Amino acid sequence: MYDVPDLTGTFAVVTGANSGTGREAARRLAAAGAHVVMAVRTVAKGEAARAEILAEHPGTHLEVRRVDLADLASVQEFADGIVATGTPLDLLVNNAGVMAPPTRMTTADGFELQFGSNFLGPFALTVRLLPALLAADAPRVATMSSGTANMGRIDFADLQSERRYGPMRAYAQSKLADLMLARQLADLAVERGWALTSIAAHPGYTRTNLQTAGASLGRDKPKRSLLTSLDFLPTQGVGQGTEPLLFAAADPRAEQGAYYGPSKRFGLVGPTAPARITKRALDPASNARLWAEAERLTDVRLPVHVA
Repeated sequence: MYDVPDLTGTFAVVTGANSGTGREAARRLAAAGAHVVMAVRTVAKGEAARAEILAEHPGTHLEVRRVDLADLASVQEFADGIVATGTPLDLLVNNAGVMAPPTRMTTADGFELQFGSNFLGPFALTVRLLPALLAADAPRVATMSSGTANMGRIDFADLQSERRYGPMRAYAQSKLADLMLARQLADLAVERGWALTSIAAHPGYTRTNLQTAGASLGRDKPKRSLLTSLDFLPTQGVGQGTEPLLFAAADPRAEQGAYYGPSKRFGLVGPTAPARITKRALDPASNARLWAEAERLTDVRLPVHVA
């Protein structure tokens, strides 16, 4: 079990913190001393998760705040609330996501649900939180990608999957976009001399409700996505599967722009190690183009005083 270093005095935000890897990350970051904002879409579920964590770790500092990454107005309201506290934000963990809805669905702003929730929402949140992040001494942004990013393609002519929608195709594109987001943010930090570190991670094949929640949208009965219904693939529990994200979020050895994931059996299970970055996320021009497109779509840009 990975031992998270002491985080006493650290202020952190974890999205999707009511279940799965987000809940586990919030639990272990708080247990290491961080004050954790559990950013969740459904407050009641967040409060239930908070109560469970407090029962296990009395005295930890956790608060629940609502954010819906599929609604840019909600993202702005949440980010404005964090910035308004005046507290430097040491850590942002972009964890929340949706996987493989069977039919094309859209966000509150009309984006394809996976591209909007998994990439555009976290992009807007990250950029809006930059004033709080850059007020910290050594801020860090850890973004959850996926092994499916290796199969992803950024279709700039059809980012919203309007011409052709495939559940896993759209998911892979969104998670590749997350990896490219982490890489571009790292490049921007280096270019502008920010103290910020941007790192990506993936959980391998970790058993959470991610595999059923998205695939069950619009259906009468729970269903798993095609990829995750392959029962011969090795899997791991949420404790092990969250460790690459925790390493990216808190470990002093994690490097700028790096990518971490499980190290055993096709990168699906095992201890954390550097993960191979697909060449599609190693192209600075493509990363910059995607960032610019995200700015255009969300109308969220670098704050003037940090741009």
